[in-house]
Amino acid sequence: MQRMPTVRSQMTPFPYFVEAHDSLLKARAMMVEHEIRHLPVKERGVLVGVLTDRDLKRVLDPDLGMPPKEELFVQDAYVSEAYAVDGGEPLDGVLEHMATHHIGSALVTKGGRLVGILTATDACRLFCDHLRTLFPKGGGDEAA
Repeated sequence: MQRMPTVRSQMTPFPYFVEAHDSLLKARAMMVEHEIRHLPVKERGVLVGVLTDRDLKRVLDPDLGMPPKEELFVQDAYVSEAYAVDGGEPLDGVLEHMATHHIGSALVTKGGRLVGILTATDACRLFCDHLRTLFPKGGGDEAA
């Protein structure tokens, strides 16, 4: 009998992260360099939230009247009510929660410490693999 996989089995382990006191420019550079859209945020080693590319773009929008981008920090933009789950949680429940609440990532923890991240991109990749298992590509002689 097959078991439901856990979040731990599908997460991206050891994700990049930023500290709350880091500059937004540093966070943005990290996102661009590593082609990621979600950065867990820590403060003194404790997980406190997540910074998304959308949050970052919004706070850097010159029309909002915020201080110059050189004076902004991660703590000015991150979401403190981030969705965090234990790595042993069943994957289906986490994916359902993410979809129902329109959440782009789940921070994965073990004993309260960050161990990974599961993003909507990870979920899409997983679903693609599942579909390809169910519907393997044919030999090429299919009729149009």
